[in-house]
Amino acid sequence: MANMLVSEMRLPLYLAHLLAARRLDTAKDVLSLPEVELMAILDAGLPTARAAIAHVSEAACPPCQTALSLLEERVRLGGGGRLATMLCGLDEALGGGIPTGKLTEVVGPSGIGKTQFCLKLALLAALPEYYGGLDGRVVYIDTEFKFSPRRMIEIGQKSFPQIFRQEGLAQKMAGRILVMRPTSLADFTKRENEKATAGFRQHPLRWSLSFLKSIAEFSRIPVVVTNQVRSQSNDDGYHFSFEVDRKDGSNCAERFDSHLVAALGIQWAHAVTVRLVFESHSGHRFIKVAKSPMSPAVAFPFAVESSGITLLSDESIDVTGPDITSIRCQGQNVLA
Repeated sequence: MANMLVSEMRLPLYLAHLLAARRLDTAKDVLSLPEVELMAILDAGLPTARAAIAHVSEAACPPCQTALSLLEERVRLGGGGRLATMLCGLDEALGGGIPTGKLTEVVGPSGIGKTQFCLKLALLAALPEYYGGLDGRVVYIDTEFKFSPRRMIEIGQKSFPQIFRQEGLAQKMAGRILVMRPTSLADFTKRENEKATAGFRQHPLRWSLSFLKSIAEFSRIPVVVTNQVRSQSNDDGYHFSFEVDRKDGSNCAERFDSHLVAALGIQWAHAVTVRLVFESHSGHRFIKVAKSPMSPAVAFPFAVESSGITLLSDESIDVTGPDITSIRCQGQNVLA
């Protein structure tokens, strides 16, 4: 409903004309603004701004549904649409795979396997439906220049040998994957942000987040983003009261476990529907379902092989307490 066009709402004519003149075209354009900012853009008083918010909210508000009707709709649609990861335990936890129409985040330290996971997802999205894929097209935004066509082909050959033996099919799939390499966040957002009015320019990161969520919701496609980690404290020291005077000789490998956090912060974390944390501890790498409306917090040990990411076990490990939000990396400071 966020992308509902103001022109399609039955608004009072004076409001419809005013919003159109200020290029506030969708419900989100109007409702994402504070009252004071909306007053400035409309060059109108508080009553007019509040009237615009009230009318647009009423028009864009989705109808109420019962839990039973939602359940029946999900059964009818076969789970609401998923991109299967082919990792059985993870797919089961996520209700069938990466959800469509929502934002899924993969967060973890450098070198943990995030790119390997995304390469496999790109292949699966382009894979014909009779092999379990979406038979679709993929936009791969490679901001770190880590996309490797050779590695993607290797993953495909090892994972789907029957497909890559068929003449022309591998090339057809590769032709469906469009790789974009913006040199900066400003480069990525420039073209669309130029369409905004001078009084309605958003911070580039906030705009990117809003844009990706809109694409996922409007097009009903799975959107996956990756996020790096950073140290929670400037000098990686002990800044928590329960850590200041530790003299028990505990292993320093545990010191940094609680100091790694997702780099993009709380605003980004709230925007994603599913968060998968890639971490390393106890001698294994783990994929942790840290946030999901479909699953409790669980983890799966994994390895990176020639065929991509593989689970060492489809049996999930329950995650509780502080471990749900922590990001661990074998107790080492990956930023050093």
